[in-house]
Amino acid sequence: MLQGTGSNVGKSLLCAGLCRAWTRQGWAVRPFKPQNMSNNAAVTPDGGEIGRAQAVQARACGVAPSVHMNPVLLKPQSDVGAQVVVQGRVMGSARAGDYQKHRPSLLRTVLESFHTLARDADLVVVEGAGSPAEVNLRAGDIANMGFAEAAEVPVVLVGDIDRGGVIAAIVGTWSLLSPGEQALLQGTIINKFRGDVRLFDGGLDVIAERTGRPCFGVVPWFADAARLPAEDSVALEGRDDAEFGEDRIRVAVPVLSRIANFDDLDPLIHEADVAVDFVRPGRALPGDADLVVLPGSKATLADLAQLRAEGWDIDIRAHVRRGGAVIGLCGGYQMLGTMVRDPAGIEGVPGEAEGLGLLAIETTLTPSKTLVEIAGIELASGMAVRGYEMHMGMTDGPGCARPMLRLGDRPVGAVSADGRIAGSYLHGLFAADAFRHSFLSRLKQRRTAPGGAGYEAAVEETLDRLADHLSRHLDLDGLRAAAWPVEGRPGCGM
Repeated sequence: MLQGTGSNVGKSLLCAGLCRAWTRQGWAVRPFKPQNMSNNAAVTPDGGEIGRAQAVQARACGVAPSVHMNPVLLKPQSDVGAQVVVQGRVMGSARAGDYQKHRPSLLRTVLESFHTLARDADLVVVEGAGSPAEVNLRAGDIANMGFAEAAEVPVVLVGDIDRGGVIAAIVGTWSLLSPGEQALLQGTIINKFRGDVRLFDGGLDVIAERTGRPCFGVVPWFADAARLPAEDSVALEGRDDAEFGEDRIRVAVPVLSRIANFDDLDPLIHEADVAVDFVRPGRALPGDADLVVLPGSKATLADLAQLRAEGWDIDIRAHVRRGGAVIGLCGGYQMLGTMVRDPAGIEGVPGEAEGLGLLAIETTLTPSKTLVEIAGIELASGMAVRGYEMHMGMTDGPGCARPMLRLGDRPVGAVSADGRIAGSYLHGLFAADAFRHSFLSRLKQRRTAPGGAGYEAAVEETLDRLADHLSRHLDLDGLRAAAWPVEGRPGCGM
């Protein structure tokens, strides 16, 4: 199990790389994260949902994602509350304080999922959440040492040297662990190193002296990490203020407080002639954008209110008057309509609000959740698309008579009469290379022809490069030897 000295130390990326490296060695590998908190989620083939990071890790293993890979998923809806998803199904919403009381009862479910995966695996690569040093949350913990002790899984502690203070972070975390937790700790990994690794030799000596545990390697900065879908919105930091440039297709994305599944934008980000500007609160949407994308949201009404508070609704209408295009994805699609209603309080307090009025549709949020992988075509181009739907709510109205997509045998989404405003519930829309290139060409004449590997092929290549990177800088044999058997199998959990 990889645990971190804090959030965003690179656990998800390291787990994905280890999954791919050991899979290439011929091991049957499975990823696992007991508890995840993220609004970036993926749909499993059986119609459940798990954290996006575990879906990427499953891909690294060459297997389909399973609800057992992330049995508890928390999807924040407000600063103090979240939707609780257990083994792929929505179990309701809970405030942070109330959830803490219910965590112990979820441990049995978490262990059930873990052992279900272990039965088919030689290696289970487990990812912790946050840090085991958060001892104020230790009672009832299912995400870090609470799980590790219950499942008897060995632990490797990951520290992020790029943020500074990594020696203190590792030694401090060690000092806060109980003797039983310290016994589970097998060693450390130093991640995100820049420069000459030999300069940190003295630091490694201090860590080994204070903890009595070896270092399995110092991992240099992996620049291609941004080419893989991110786990949560922390990854959006530093992505704003994109350089537009005269020859580039300019895409503006308002960063909503409960932005969800923003990896929908990844295929656009990696197009050489496209600049994606993630516009944070306090900034106006750029007036020279070619396209505004309203992304998914975990709290449509709250994010619609934020959009208005920032004045982005005015910016969007001005953009449309100038002839610009707008596309809404899932929650963003709902916002484009004339009304969004939440009579049952699905997202919090019951209520309703007028939408942007750019599409003649209305949405009513409902308790039932649509979770399905699906494929079809974009009707304007006939190009194939595929992805998944993940939403709560029903959308209808006159605008649906001009659907954007046909998925299976049903029309989905809506398009304005002039074709410049469109929206749908399909996540993963832009990952379809032919559709993406066709769509971008409609926005602006492209001076450089699309080239190189397609988006999905580029993700595979990045996973292979990541595995090569870790193979060079980590003691993979030592890590595997440090793992312990699960249920008497020759394999292990790590």
